[in-house]
Amino acid sequence: MGSMQQQVRRGFQARARFVVGRDRHGWWVVSDRKGLVGGLFTNEDAAIHFAVEASDRHPEDVCRAPEGSAIDLGPFVGKSTARRQPQRRA
Repeated sequence: MGSMQQQVRRGFQARARFVVGRDRHGWWVVSDRKGLVGGLFTNEDAAIHFAVEASDRHPEDVCRAPEGSAIDLGPFVGKSTARRQPQRRA
């Protein structure tokens, strides 16, 4: 039996919760189909490690996007990360 990272399947899996791949800028991305967690990573190993840990060490819940495809953070994209300024009271 291989390591958890070796057990991550290549290609999209219909039942996989997490997808690991590159975005259009070349960053490694973990996208959660449930929209609860995800992130940008500097390398594939870090992204896969995060996804496997987030799946409670169930590598069948993690799949690797096909080479050449671009993925994004799904529901996290487009949400403003700017902090709201407190309103002043008159």
